[in-house]
Amino acid sequence: MPTLPPEPEPHREHHVARSFGVDPDRYDRARPRYPTAVLDRVLAAAPGRRVLDVGCGSGIEARQLRDAGCTVLGVEPDERMAAFARRTGIEVEVAAFEDWDAAGRRFDAVVAGTAWHWIDPVAGAERAAEVLRPGGLLAPIWHIFDPPADVTAALAEVYRRVVPDSPVRPGSIPRGVPGYQLLLTRAVDGMRAAGGFDEPEQWHVEWDVTYGRDEWLEQVLTTGGLTFLPPEKRDEVLAGIRAAVGDTVTVHISTAAVTARRQT
Repeated sequence: MPTLPPEPEPHREHHVARSFGVDPDRYDRARPRYPTAVLDRVLAAAPGRRVLDVGCGSGIEARQLRDAGCTVLGVEPDERMAAFARRTGIEVEVAAFEDWDAAGRRFDAVVAGTAWHWIDPVAGAERAAEVLRPGGLLAPIWHIFDPPADVTAALAEVYRRVVPDSPVRPGSIPRGVPGYQLLLTRAVDGMRAAGGFDEPEQWHVEWDVTYGRDEWLEQVLTTGGLTFLPPEKRDEVLAGIRAAVGDTVTVHISTAAVTARRQT
């Protein structure tokens, strides 16, 4: 059985994982959507269109899948986020996925949009194996942001000055997919340890998005390094970033997936 690396373990940081509902409207407005190429690849590999969206948040990915012809059920631990998703027409049940009762229901795909790292990698994969039909697909997906070097340096300086004890440390890890590799590897190893899956596959799609300054700052406010901070600290970080960035910020994004098929 694979040995999972000891760090990081974001699934143990419950206060961060359940802090995103502080402003669901902002989260839904500011977070990027998922590239069509990524969702098309996931759906092409699934045996059908009944999808479970784990950690569905405000329903961004769930709505995209619904619009692609899927029947989607969300599972979300934060009632505030679940309530927002329901208002957009997504059916959501409030629970931590590891404890969620599927009540005998089965799915063609279990997806998670930038959320699987908040779930125990082995227990989550075990639960996914239980609820997937034979041949069904487990597909956690992440957006990996790579801002320009000067913006990253500005973020790092502000975090060091205002919140030096933050678990988020901009600029402290390699840029792009390599900086996320430990989390991606934990997902792979969790699927292997859970059993019941074919060998996981890791892949990604790269793209760019240009934000206006205020749009970028709004997106930054939805990240785990800020959502759980007291308002005065959050405002101080925001002011420092605002002073350091230009009118626009072009960010390179790698949308990465780890996919594994439920054995038949």
